[in-house]
Amino acid sequence: MSVLYVLFLPLLSAIFAGIYSFSPKNKVIGYFCSYLMLLAFVYSLISLYHLMNVNFYLNLGQWIGLLGINFGLLIDSVSLTMMCVVTLVATCVHFYSIYYMEHDAGFNKFFAFLGLFVFCMLILVMSDNFLLLFVGWEGVGLCSWLLIGFWYQNEKFSLAANEAFIMNRISDFAMLLGIFLIYFNFGTLSYKEVFGILNFHETLNPNVLTLIAALLFVGAMGKSAQFPFHTWLANAMAGPTPVSALIHAATMVTAGVYLIIRSHDLFSLVPSVSYFIACLGAFVALFAASMAIAAKDLKRIVAFSTLSQLGYMFVACGLGAYKVALFHLVTHAFFKALLFLGAGNIMHAMHDELNIYKMGKLYKPMKITAVLMILASLALSGIYPFAGFFSKDKILDFAFISDHYGIYAVLLFTAFLTAFYSFRLIMMVFFAPQNHNIHPHEAKPIALFAMLPLAVLAIISGFWDSSFFDFIRIPMQELHHNYLLIAVSLVVAIAGIVLAIFVYKNGSKETCNCKYKKLLENEYYIPKLYEIIFINPYKCLSKVLTGFEEGLYALIFECPKKIINLICCEHKNNSLTLHIVFIGAFCAFLLLTMVVIYA
Repeated sequence: MSVLYVLFLPLLSAIFAGIYSFSPKNKVIGYFCSYLMLLAFVYSLISLYHLMNVNFYLNLGQWIGLLGINFGLLIDSVSLTMMCVVTLVATCVHFYSIYYMEHDAGFNKFFAFLGLFVFCMLILVMSDNFLLLFVGWEGVGLCSWLLIGFWYQNEKFSLAANEAFIMNRISDFAMLLGIFLIYFNFGTLSYKEVFGILNFHETLNPNVLTLIAALLFVGAMGKSAQFPFHTWLANAMAGPTPVSALIHAATMVTAGVYLIIRSHDLFSLVPSVSYFIACLGAFVALFAASMAIAAKDLKRIVAFSTLSQLGYMFVACGLGAYKVALFHLVTHAFFKALLFLGAGNIMHAMHDELNIYKMGKLYKPMKITAVLMILASLALSGIYPFAGFFSKDKILDFAFISDHYGIYAVLLFTAFLTAFYSFRLIMMVFFAPQNHNIHPHEAKPIALFAMLPLAVLAIISGFWDSSFFDFIRIPMQELHHNYLLIAVSLVVAIAGIVLAIFVYKNGSKETCNCKYKKLLENEYYIPKLYEIIFINPYKCLSKVLTGFEEGLYALIFECPKKIINLICCEHKNNSLTLHIVFIGAFCAFLLLTMVVIYA
């Protein structure tokens, strides 16, 4: 079965690299793992070819007999799409990592973590029930912690990994409650059976359905870093750049969108929750874009862009355009991975410098990277004929034709900001006056070749929109081309690009004092607010409990020990006294035990 190869080849990669994780770094391990990932992508395409028009169920065995839960796989149009995207992006990231991590002592271990990450994501998207999905869900959470904190010797990086892990555990608790409610009310966790019962939703309690949908969405909010769980995503840039590409393009954050799309039968029955999803998505899209226009850190700008684009996807899900949301997820994976890998090239060339105000004039020494990142930025900005034009504009069009004009206006303004901050980055890094004393260099051929498929797909994948919508078997209101709306969004995006070029063609001083710049640079002071409300009280409580624990330990163990030592010292030659002390202590212990038992 080709689908089993897709699932287990990344696991084989993780096991193989894991065996050598504490051995001296060896590029052979990197190449072997990369070719295994490439083979998984090939089998994904084979599965796509053979199973394109069917829903294929594969039962691997019983898991929890009492609950009737199996290790089962569901291969349909949605999971096939995710399989192809995950394995393709993972293949590019694996080959790129051979270059990026070549001087790192943890080279072998890094590939073990990458393979496990991909395996867990594939379990998530290929499972046929909510509980197995949750296993993959927690697996990608664990792997993201391992990879974000890969350089754990750095306390800042370690804290960033902990933040991502803890933030997701909070939202995952809500998702787990939702899964419990599904089982208690439906008697099963199988997608096929649950969604079959939903066809007779008239017999179901609408309040229960609303609660289940809300709890599942809270889980999706955490995984996809939607407000107020958003702070971990930008801080996750602490990990190696290939990890950022994989998290932002094909794994981790896309899992939340996938959950909503997979559960569309449920969410379509709870319009109140769906409308909230759309409104929150529009808010997050604008919220993240506004922070990106003031950010100085190269990778954080790209991270905020991911957060903003996830907002677009959730808007599409909330409005019932699940096909459009999935299409934007696919196209976004290509140009976002390309942007992150380009950022990795810049970091290597600039000796890990991330402040775009300390760059400039990198176009000439890094021409290929510059061209690839410009292509990705054009796709992100929604310029024709790049992929983002087709997918993002369809979300805008759907918001307009479904009479959600407020959401449309927010997304349209966000499109302007997206184009502006994308080319602010391009201008400051590649074309602004030089503001450094470094002699940058282009990345090695293996890194550039790894980026090439992503660049090609960022250009051409949008033209597959009609075929894609025919392939995805999810009901959706028919969407006709409105050339006026297309023209408006295109003009807005071009205006953002032109403005960025005009403002930043001669660079910009880091000390530029705009009215709201400090507010945006500090991310609306939300991280600081979290620190005051949650982190500092927790630290105080921890200190109090630590003091209490140490005092209790001293009272129970240290004080008696000191008394006995004192008695022993005073009566060194009196063994009778020593025996009396121990017998008395033992009798006191028995007496205390009896009092506790019979009280």
